Amino acid sequence: MTANRPPLRLLVVEDQVDLAENLFEFLGEDRYSLDFAADGLTALHLLATESYDVIVLDLMLPGVNGFDVCRRIRQDLQCQTPIILITSLSALNDKEKGFECGADDYLVKPFELRELQLRIEALHRRHSPMKPVLQAGEIRFTPGTLEVELRGMKTTLSGTSSRLFELLIRAYPNFLSHTALSDALWGGARYGDAEGNSLRTHIYTLRKALAADLGNGLVKTVHGRGYRLESPEDGDRTTS
Repeated sequence: MTANRPPLRLLVVEDQVDLAENLFEFLGEDRYSLDFAADGLTALHLLATESYDVIVLDLMLPGVNGFDVCRRIRQDLQCQTPIILITSLSALNDKEKGFECGADDYLVKPFELRELQLRIEALHRRHSPMKPVLQAGEIRFTPGTLEVELRGMKTTLSGTSSRLFELLIRAYPNFLSHTALSDALWGGARYGDAEGNSLRTHIYTLRKALAADLGNGLVKTVHGRGYRLESPEDGDRTTS
């Protein structure tokens, strides 16, 4: 590892604690920054609020299985972080199902930890240059750096604000409903008063940060429905 090389952020989704601990010990903290989830819903919540370079996902999880977690990462969260599935399921149809769900690699247990490390590094190399810049009118968002740019002004988001903004810019020019946003941010929690209040709080925080640094809150309320992103020229057209 070079002195200037940032750590690789990994999310390990594995209910076998001993395997997760062995992986953490083998990879170490110098080259990698690791988060752990013992079940699928915890993993979905982390992915809704944090950004990772590679996801290591076990298939045989309690509750929501790895196939469904993988599918929800791709479809519900619209997250393109590379995923490597680890499992004792070695049949061809299981591998086929995994790739159909959106996985990038598939490793059958038992395996050498060094092989997993090599596959993690290979996935990162293939995908890191491909992180796109998302654009909505004059708004530009870079998922890799969480930077938002508008008319030469820039700000960097973090935590739930960054995930919320990414969901909205990917949906642009359409709106996202309260339920869809709640499902993406909190791993499919049933939408109710508590989630609604929390969502409004996060929207307020996001708008405040954008207005302070970019001079525009950008997030508009679709009354009774949800929220959408509005680029400044969108507003100019509606008032012209």
